[in-house]
Formats: sequence, structure tokens, C-alpha cells
Amino acid sequence: MSISASTPPKITRRSATKLLGGAILSGFATSTLTAQQATPPQPAYSRLLSDEDLLFLEEMERAGCLYFSEQADPASGQVLDRAKNKTSTGELDTQFASSIAATGFGLSALCISDKRGYLTTDRIKKQVIATLDFHLNKMPNEHGFFYHFNDVKTGKPLINVEVSSIDTAILLCGVLTARAYFNDSKITSLATQLYNRVDWPWMLNGGKTFSMGWHPEIGFISTRWDHYSELMMLYLLAIGSPTHPISPDSWSAFTRPPVTFSPYSYISGRDPLFVHQYSHAWFDFAGKRDTYADYFANSIIATRAHKAFCLGLKRGYTDDYWGVSASDWEHGYTAWGGPPLMGPVDGSVVPCATAGSLPFLPRDCVRVLRALRDNFGKDAWGRYGFCDSFHPELHWYDPDVLGIDLGISVLMAENLRSAFIWDTFMQNPEAGAAMKACGFHSSRQATTHQMPQQPAKT
Repeated sequence: MSISASTPPKITRRSATKLLGGAILSGFATSTLTAQQATPPQPAYSRLLSDEDLLFLEEMERAGCLYFSEQADPASGQVLDRAKNKTSTGELDTQFASSIAATGFGLSALCISDKRGYLTTDRIKKQVIATLDFHLNKMPNEHGFFYHFNDVKTGKPLINVEVSSIDTAILLCGVLTARAYFNDSKITSLATQLYNRVDWPWMLNGGKTFSMGWHPEIGFISTRWDHYSELMMLYLLAIGSPTHPISPDSWSAFTRPPVTFSPYSYISGRDPLFVHQYSHAWFDFAGKRDTYADYFANSIIATRAHKAFCLGLKRGYTDDYWGVSASDWEHGYTAWGGPPLMGPVDGSVVPCATAGSLPFLPRDCVRVLRALRDNFGKDAWGRYGFCDSFHPELHWYDPDVLGIDLGISVLMAENLRSAFIWDTFMQNPEAGAAMKACGFHSSRQATTHQMPQQPAKT
């Protein structure tokens, strides 16, 4: 979740989303989608995307990565939660709220920037080290968990902000990506200390599922991460911890409620589309399954269902214009989307909805993003790429970009193009060990990372 510029920060990341608790644990599993058999000399994406598609993704990535170098405080390394998009200077925005989730996406984006040659390695490593050192030695924390929103320069938590379990997990995914990529002794030491410091059992608060957070005045937040959502990375990081692990039993403690939106059946709560994307930005679930599901295939189905849902609303959505996820809208920040319908979906489009699903429906999602740029780029595109959300018929274009929405867009675009974030993050031995402990095994006979077949168009 992001902070609206006109409203105070929320107490929890998911306060805009009404979580549905108490669903029974389901053995429902999505059908495994067959993978394409890639020929070694040819990148998998080359059979899915045109040269023009790839040029567009390169432009989108370069613009998005720029945000995470320009809109980060040089001393703290913290990334702003949001900033203005129509700017020509690239100076640090006057807004002061940083987000640990945006910072986690930012650390991963810096790895992409180095790989793609967007910035010099010396500059990037300096920022990474500053970020890790500040968070390890100067940022307030509770048992290794961080406050959700903080002052970008001082690191002090904003008023009424919680210590966030899920946002700490997102930060740590970025921390571990940087550790694996740079293979630098100082980065390795700082990153390892940050991960090993986290007291995961503390956040369980006596249960098997994680509390959504902790607040100095009220203690643990009563709502828990207890149904399938973006929570997978939180549990896997905790199970894989070499210092303060939780039992793999917690992997079976959250529910996996089945949803049917004819003809689609998949696992989901009543949540925006991003819940099917975030953990997949780092953990490589492709071609793997546990006792319950093939989660990569599940996200493909969820994206197809979301597209069909948008087109069925008759609110201006077409094959070239669809996709709604938690984002800004004309009146602030909201968690919206479907199926089923949630929030004030009014015909606005949210580019990160399709950008975050690029590895799941490559052609469909690239088609939307290119059409949005071609048709509305004059107003919707700025220094850092697409604005967060817009509604052309209402002549409304969000002046801001949000760090987490740019982050999921950049990481998933790179994963589609090269599987770079997946391949890098999974070099961390804790990630593979956690997935093994949770019973993941191959759902196909491929031995190398391969992109999924493009499902039939809806």
C-alpha cells in the first residue's frame, strides 16, 4: 500500500482491503500448464514477443529503474513512497515519506540497472551499501522488523505507522537479491546481518500464522496473514531463516480458498490482482508445485480471470485497455479490482496491473501496455514511465508514480525478458531450502527455467 499525499498513513498495509478470514483450508490445486520446450540458443521470450515489444519493455524498465536511483535519499538509501512523474530534473521529490517496500523493490531494480548498464557499477554499489548500512545500523526496528513508512532522511517512523511483517519481507527480498547479485564482501555481510537479525517467531505472536504487524501503542495487530495472497514470500523467508526459523507447518496453516469466475477456477482471496504477483517477483515458482497448487499456473489463471472480469464490466475496458490493481484513483488511494468486484472501479486503468502480470500473459499484457503508451502517452507517460493510474474519459491522469507499482512493473518485465531476478534471488540457499521444506517439487521435467506457453486468448 502507498500513502495518499492528501491523507495520513494507514495503520496497516492492507487496511484498504477487507480480508476474508476463516475460509477452510482447501486442497484445491490449479491444473499445471504445459511449458514450452526452449531450444538452448534462443531466449524463451523471443517466441512470445516482437522486437518492438522488447524495445518498449526496455524503455519502460529504464524509466522505472531511474526512479529508484533518483528518488532515493543518498545518505539513507530509502526510496520515496511516491513522487511526481512530470519532472525534468530528477531531483529528489519534496515528499518525505519513504516506504520499506519501495526500498526493497529499489534494491532489486538497482541490480537490473547494473546488469543493463543504466548506471555505473560504482554508483550503484555505493547506493546499495548505503541502503544496507543505514537499515542495519540506524533504522528503528523491532526484532528485526521495520516500520512501514518512515522519514526518508532520518528513518524515523511516521505517526501511527505499524511495524509491518509483509513490507519487511519485501525489503528483505531486495536485500537478498543484492547479496546474490553483487557477490561483494561488504554487501554480503550487511545483507546477511539484516536477514539473520529478524526474529520471525516473534511476529507469529503465539500462533502459526503471522500477525500483519505490531504497533507500539497497541501491540500486535489482530488481523493475520492467514489466507493465500502475497504472503508466500513472508513464510518462505521465515522458514528458510538460518537463525530464527519458523516451522514449515506454518506453510499449511494459511488457507487457500478456491474462487470460480466462469470458466476460471483458481486460489484467491477477495484481493486486488497484485497479490498474485508480488511473491512471484523473486521466488521462482514456475514449473514447481506443493501439495496444494502450482502457484505460477494459478497466477496465469487469475490474470486471465481479471482480464475477463474487466471486459465484462462494460466500463470502457477492451483488449487494449484493461487492468486494475491497488493504486491511486481520482480521489486518493484504494484497493480495487476483481473478480469479484471490489472498490469503486470506474473505468480507470492501472498500468502496473498488466505490467506485474507480464510473465503470466506476455502477449496480452504487452499489448495493453504498448496501446496505453501509444494512445495516452502524452498525458500518462513521464520521466519514470506510466503514471500510477489514469482515466482518459474523465481527463484525469495521476500526477504521481508509486515506488511499489513501478517496482513490480520493472521486476516482472525483466523476469519476462531474461528471468534475471528469479535466477539471481534463487541463488540464495535459504530460498531453495525453504521451498524444499514446504514440499515443492517439479511439476514438469524441464531442468532449466522456461517461460510458460501463452494461453489461448480470452
